[in-house]
Amino acid sequence: MTRLTIQGPKLMLGNQEIRILSGAIHYFRVVPEYWRDRLLKLKAAGFNTVETYVPWNLHEAVEGRFNFDGLADIERYIRTAGELGLHVIVRPSPYICAEWEFGGMPAWLLKDGNMRLRCAYKPFLDKVDAYYDELIPRLVPLLTTNGGPVIAMQIENEYGSYGNDKEYLAHLRDGLINRGVDVLLFTSDGPCDFMLQGGMVDGVWETVNFGSRPDEAFGDLLKAQPDQPLMCMEYWNGWFDHWGEEHHTRDAADTAQVLDEMLAAGASVNFYMFHGGTNFGFYSGANHGEKFEPTITSYDYDVLVSESGEITDKFHAVREVIGKYAELGPLELPEPIPSKGYGKVSLTERAPLFSVLDSLSAPVTRACPETMEQLGQNYGFILYTTHLSGPRGESRLTAQEVRDRAMVFVDGEYKGTLERWNPEREVSFSVPEGGVTVSLLVENMGRINYGPLLKDPKGVTEGIRFGQQFLYGWTIRSLPLEDLSGISYGPSGADAAVEASANEPAFYRGEFEVEGEPADTFLNVKGWTKGVACINGFNLGRYWEIGPQGTLYIPAPLLKSGRNELVLFELHGAAAAEVELQDLPVLQI
Repeated sequence: MTRLTIQGPKLMLGNQEIRILSGAIHYFRVVPEYWRDRLLKLKAAGFNTVETYVPWNLHEAVEGRFNFDGLADIERYIRTAGELGLHVIVRPSPYICAEWEFGGMPAWLLKDGNMRLRCAYKPFLDKVDAYYDELIPRLVPLLTTNGGPVIAMQIENEYGSYGNDKEYLAHLRDGLINRGVDVLLFTSDGPCDFMLQGGMVDGVWETVNFGSRPDEAFGDLLKAQPDQPLMCMEYWNGWFDHWGEEHHTRDAADTAQVLDEMLAAGASVNFYMFHGGTNFGFYSGANHGEKFEPTITSYDYDVLVSESGEITDKFHAVREVIGKYAELGPLELPEPIPSKGYGKVSLTERAPLFSVLDSLSAPVTRACPETMEQLGQNYGFILYTTHLSGPRGESRLTAQEVRDRAMVFVDGEYKGTLERWNPEREVSFSVPEGGVTVSLLVENMGRINYGPLLKDPKGVTEGIRFGQQFLYGWTIRSLPLEDLSGISYGPSGADAAVEASANEPAFYRGEFEVEGEPADTFLNVKGWTKGVACINGFNLGRYWEIGPQGTLYIPAPLLKSGRNELVLFELHGAAAAEVELQDLPVLQI
């Protein structure tokens, strides 16, 4: 039996002192066929440990129904790491942040309007316990104390940035111990007094997260936790992107220099990230500082291994520094994964959303608009429709509050878009005698994953007003877009640009051939406006002309030899009904 323990300022694995050199690779952001490739690259860089979060909302998307298959097969991922000789750090806390939808918590928690998150509120703890009753027994056999590779587990994530409920932290700690977790437990927080005070709990090792100035960060940690090992649990050697921003980059030499300073101080480190991967589907989260800022689909993060698995300059710079402190053999990398440009793909079929609603959802009627969560919906879009009597003079239509982006239609004609982050944007119209049909197509662009505004229900949260008058009597359709197989298409037409001028949401479908073994490729959406792309029924994620990313990554395992289907759900329209599959990514348009 081998256990990671603390002896004064040293970490000991069994009877041997160890410095943890770890990198984050999230199994849920990488197709399973590539787990081994990414882990081999981690080992080749000189690392001895891999770290991963565990997103509750992936494993229990519907309350009481658990998923541990495919992309969610954490047990297989951990076993693969162990087979390669890597230690594993697992962070299974209810909340993970990670720029992941709702910080990893399941959307169905918000169906209860009284729910309190990340505290010792019994209804929340009951949900956590039910999840842990399923998750933790899967992890216990993989602990080092049971012959597996897992050396440590986290009880909560950056909790001091959010709260100070010690009863809650103790509940999580005891919940792991009582379910058989007997490896080292830890927390991680920012290196500030109030964060450390809020996040620390008795009997649990504290670590810190930062991207620079390690002397200051470790100094603060030592004040709060003297004579214990130093570890940066998240070394932010890159950064994530929001829609409409520039793609973030960080110099490789600077990254290496800060690492050198940490290792010279005798510290252990976990790179956040080593390989970022992709926020497939609707799993990208959002931040809210001064305004709502949704995160893009790519989680490239500008780190040692790119979104598609390419070695970067940072890889070599970091490996050189590690070589000063650990004996490294010759660089041995797995065979490169090929990429290919499959050329232009014509999307020859088209289905306007409003003509195929019955194949996507069943309508419900409510007096008031209800949120996605109230209707049992997690992600995607939701459509609200009502009749407004007339005649009425021109007035402003107000969604109180729209979360996150609503296209407004009057008798099927597009009138404008309401955006959560742009409250100055207005939609106004008059109503003729006989009245009109008003529809709002609302897009959930990702629940907030960090900070005090985590409770982020989607759709319309209060009501919809025309002028000062609230409107009642709504027909509502949930549109999670989980299954598009029932859609009936017609020809897209030769002039998609004409169709685009109507701002009519529509599905566009096309096929292309793959000869021989599939290769990685990148979907270039230049000329398209905003929407979602699916390959062979798999949701690749969102695209948006405002960037920064201009391509969506398609790993080869999502393709098949022979015929492949590509579907775009485009909200506004395109310059032409075609896309290009190319061999290189565009992370900054």
